[in-house]
Amino acid sequence: MDKRPIEEGGRCGDCADDSEPRHGEWHGQWIADPRLIRLEPLPVYHREHDKRSLSGHEPTLANQHMLVRKRVRLEKTCREAWMRITADDYYKLYINGSLAGQGPAQSYSHHYYYNQYEISSYLQPGDNVIAVHLYYHGLICRSYSSGDNRQGMIAELWGDGRLLAATDESWRYSRAEEYGEAEIVGYNTQFAENVDLRKRSKGWRTPGFDDSAWPTATVHPQHGHSLVNQPTPTVEVYKRYPSTVRPIEGGVFLDFGTLLTGQVRAVVTGPVGASVEIRYGEELDEQGRVRWKMRCSCVYRDTWILSGEEEELEAYDYKSFRYAEIVAGPQSPQVSLPVSSIAAVVRHYPYPEEACRFESSSSRLNAIWAICANGIRYGTQENYVDCPSREKGQYLGDNTVITHAHAYLSGDLRMYRKALQEFSLLAEEVCPGLMAVAPGHHMQEIADFSLQWPMQLLRYYRMSGDLAFLRSMAPIAEGVIGYFAQYLGEDGLLYSVNGKWNLVDWPDNLRDGYDFNLANGHADGCHNVINSFYYGALEAVKEIRQALGLPADLQELAEFRNSFRERFYREDRRLFADAAESEHCSLHANALPLLFGLAPEKARDSIVALIRRKRLSCGVYMAYFVLKALAAAGEYDLLYELIVSEDLHSWNTMLEEGATACFETWSKELKWNTSLCHPWASSPIPLFIEEIAGLSPLAPGWTFIAFDPHIPDSLEWFRLAIPTPEGEIRLECRAGEVKLVVPDHCAVIRTTQDAGRGSAME
Repeated sequence: MDKRPIEEGGRCGDCADDSEPRHGEWHGQWIADPRLIRLEPLPVYHREHDKRSLSGHEPTLANQHMLVRKRVRLEKTCREAWMRITADDYYKLYINGSLAGQGPAQSYSHHYYYNQYEISSYLQPGDNVIAVHLYYHGLICRSYSSGDNRQGMIAELWGDGRLLAATDESWRYSRAEEYGEAEIVGYNTQFAENVDLRKRSKGWRTPGFDDSAWPTATVHPQHGHSLVNQPTPTVEVYKRYPSTVRPIEGGVFLDFGTLLTGQVRAVVTGPVGASVEIRYGEELDEQGRVRWKMRCSCVYRDTWILSGEEEELEAYDYKSFRYAEIVAGPQSPQVSLPVSSIAAVVRHYPYPEEACRFESSSSRLNAIWAICANGIRYGTQENYVDCPSREKGQYLGDNTVITHAHAYLSGDLRMYRKALQEFSLLAEEVCPGLMAVAPGHHMQEIADFSLQWPMQLLRYYRMSGDLAFLRSMAPIAEGVIGYFAQYLGEDGLLYSVNGKWNLVDWPDNLRDGYDFNLANGHADGCHNVINSFYYGALEAVKEIRQALGLPADLQELAEFRNSFRERFYREDRRLFADAAESEHCSLHANALPLLFGLAPEKARDSIVALIRRKRLSCGVYMAYFVLKALAAAGEYDLLYELIVSEDLHSWNTMLEEGATACFETWSKELKWNTSLCHPWASSPIPLFIEEIAGLSPLAPGWTFIAFDPHIPDSLEWFRLAIPTPEGEIRLECRAGEVKLVVPDHCAVIRTTQDAGRGSAME
């Protein structure tokens, strides 16, 4: 794998402080396709049940590619040169033919991200060209903030403190006519790319291209975007060469050795009008060929019509795949495809390989760690995604697991912070109870997910120590509690929370027989899971208030706890029922009360016995909470046993089915449209670090470190290094001896002594 960037030279700085260039307001103007300028922006933000007809949207304007160019002449080399740029929906920026960056991260028009690059290494004395490939998706979906008639771009180039170029009517543009009609992929996620290379403006990215026939740009004075500096780096892009290449009829088969995100790049020559297909898949079919009609409901097949010249094939949008085939059409026998030209162009959020390091004596644990880490790597793009194929959207509940794992794997909390803020941005305009997907125009609401946002905020504060951000976001957490308060009955419990979907778990066949009518997400009555999450949110808000020096209502918590037990606790079995009118005691209805402290002490053993019997009779999402509940009960051996078990519902099943990234479900067959890369299944990573290795922040920001290891006898040795805001923590356990190394200025508090284990600290 070649981890060098596709094009060397440019870099996107840490954009959080807007330090370069220091030029105040934008000098560039928003330029756009004249067809979209004449349309009114559409009101796409609304409650899920408030269905709106987008009558002003023109379907013919979906899937539009636009090319923009500007020549810049420089008398001398720039010591420093900065490019500020954004586009709606997406751009790829080329300087003198080299890819310099792409973005922005998905965002809302009233809080729209721009990117900033240091590009001096791309520039040269004499003629230079800025070339931008813009894309407008045009569909309401999770993968883009689109379908609202907002399109276009704005950019500025600064060199050595001077404005060298800014978007205006002197820039030239052309529609990329080579992109033809195409099938929609996934949940309106993307379009197949059917490209007629005979219509391509070849060489348009280079200074020598003659753009005199291109029209000049049209300024859009009422574009409606409020621009803010993107607080995270742009995606990193690099090549990965196939581990296996073999001939097949009409072409070649490619195996890249692991699931990844990106697209295939290849050089092809052939007769004018000849066709080539590139097919992608996460797995193989029964004949050993690429399953491009994927089980996750994506159809991954792009068609290229050749121009008769040597052409480079590379799709614009990214896919999730491990395997690919490049196949000439049946009427195209003379196509030439040099194998040496084939590579995957991989892209994801910057992932520091050495930030978190883990190895152990358990080959199974090592493999589970690897697929979970890969799920996080490829499931973190410009934002966290529930999967990088079918939806490409950021889901609030998924983020409970993903942010936790990503923070430990990368040590980079910027994406976590950005995600929290993105879910807050529609709280006032749409719903203080928050949306389930953000950012984006797919207006979906899930009650269970909304109630986890205060818990995510509290964990971010504990990991970062960022008190200012906690203070700024605390009103949003209070707003979540306030929203759900409308459903409180006289006993203080939530009833019929029908403003949002009640999920419990997903897929719905993994709810362990949860005995409550959840047809179409409705919840007529009082049930356990939503009330458990509400209590968890109350506890989180209490701790947030205490961290900010504000009063917390402890009486409210005590009264809720009493009402919860009275309604759901079954004294004769010392277990919790699923609903007020039910006697069924599911895994979900007991793990959550155990985790959140709703269970009386005398119920602890009964609940643990239930978990021991039912194992992970749930989805991979809920498994995170089940494992944390076991830790809360001090059942660390069972926690570890479930992580490495050989049950059907286990990460081992994913391994046996060939996983190189964690799945959406335990097995491919447990959900009809399973995604084979779903980072919400990555809970073994944070659970091992915090509950088995026993490392967690005792004080916000890791200046005080809690160390409470619970290492199973079956694990002979392991080595672990995790990044924190205060520096790297290293832990090694071998032959009963534990060695912990922490930054000099950090204090370690050994909360308990693990029986039978020695320890040393540095």
